[in-house]
Amino acid sequence: MKIAKILNNNVAVVLGDNGKEQVVMGRGLAFQKRVGDELDAQLIEKVFALQSDTLTGRLSELLSDIPLEVITTSELIIANARQQLGQPLHESLSIALCDHCHFAIERHQQGIPIRNVLKWEIKTLYPQEFSLGIEALALINKRLGVELPEDEAGFIALHLVNAQLDSDFADVSHITQFMQEILHIVKYRLQLDYRTESLSYNRFVNHLKFFAQRMLGKRGVWSEDESLHDVVRDKYPLAYQCAVKIDQHIQQKYLYELSSEERMFLTIHIERVRKETLALQDDADEA
Repeated sequence: MKIAKILNNNVAVVLGDNGKEQVVMGRGLAFQKRVGDELDAQLIEKVFALQSDTLTGRLSELLSDIPLEVITTSELIIANARQQLGQPLHESLSIALCDHCHFAIERHQQGIPIRNVLKWEIKTLYPQEFSLGIEALALINKRLGVELPEDEAGFIALHLVNAQLDSDFADVSHITQFMQEILHIVKYRLQLDYRTESLSYNRFVNHLKFFAQRMLGKRGVWSEDESLHDVVRDKYPLAYQCAVKIDQHIQQKYLYELSSEERMFLTIHIERVRKETLALQDDADEA
């Protein structure tokens, strides 16, 4: 392999047999090398042969600024996830997860934690991915000596969820259309004037996005414990009836029936956005 570009002592860009650029990584593989020199194949620890030139360019830029130990740890996390999930993961995961881990470690060292407001949902709706996120935190602690909070396991889980999406059902236009339909039902059934800058609205939109991805991918969530669902139903009757209306719409248009668990989460989000929107409306009226 001949070097086409040197990113740092540990990362270089080479031209593959097909003439496409590949990013190669290994400790000291580009040390005292120049463009056009041959690489020692024994020093190569990882080859990124991405199909997209855009992804290759983004990866090159990213890896030039991130310590090798973070990169290799991120790749170990991906390898473990790929083995346990038993299915392909989108190649962009190498970029997204490496960048996230690096940023999370930097934030932690600077004492700037970020709370994962979706952690409860992620833990319940994506238990396997969340478990992999917990394993990832243990690996980061073992290899890098950084003990990240459990919130980061949720963020890592979401990267794994997104990496499993396939283009047939992850199409942005389909997801956007679905989200607009649900937001429309809630808006007019509860007569809400959304405050799009509010926390509850943004949480609701995020919930709908991830729910749409699961629904269109036929990845339902089922639970035999109905007790919490019944408590939520009785405590938030207006929001629950709205969730039932949404369930009927989804059944009719998408041939998908919400589980009690999904209906419960939807009710909670509707109630949050309803209460916050009404409170903001009252404040505006008083002003």
